[in-house]
Amino acid sequence: MEDKSYKEYLNQITTLIFDVDGVLTDGTVTVTSSGEMLRRMNIKDGYALKTAVIKGYNVCIISGGTNEGVRKRLQGLGITDIYLGAHQKVVQLDEYLTKKNIKLENVLYMGDDIPDVPVLKQVGLSCCPQDAAYEVLEICDYISHVDGGKGAARDVISQVMKVQGTWDENFDAKYD
Repeated sequence: MEDKSYKEYLNQITTLIFDVDGVLTDGTVTVTSSGEMLRRMNIKDGYALKTAVIKGYNVCIISGGTNEGVRKRLQGLGITDIYLGAHQKVVQLDEYLTKKNIKLENVLYMGDDIPDVPVLKQVGLSCCPQDAAYEVLEICDYISHVDGGKGAARDVISQVMKVQGTWDENFDAKYD
């Protein structure tokens, strides 16, 4: 984005794409004695993701992680486009955009680390949590005032939806 404020791009966003670890989670992993890796997700992010799906936004997840518990959680929010084990995220981005006939300028992507950089450089609005890696902070159009896993996704989703008039503070997403 040249010299425009990121806010000037919010109205053209139809598609919200998120990384998982470090964005929808706080980036930490708890390893149990059996070797299972547990992640923490923020309930406010979940509400915003589910609301965006219900309101008709394209919502997609592209993550290098492969945790099936993450897939189940996201499917429970109504997200059907989930790419796990994505190590060349541009490949999944291109596949998704082609499948859904979406233009790059209509895409918001939020990532937090070096594997996200190629996607962040292509999309219409690149975003990251405030605790993202330095290399990501340097290139993003918008840096949330919130850390990953603490409501950063909610921050950008609500901003897009408020600008577009689709965020309803009385809306009940029947969320649990």
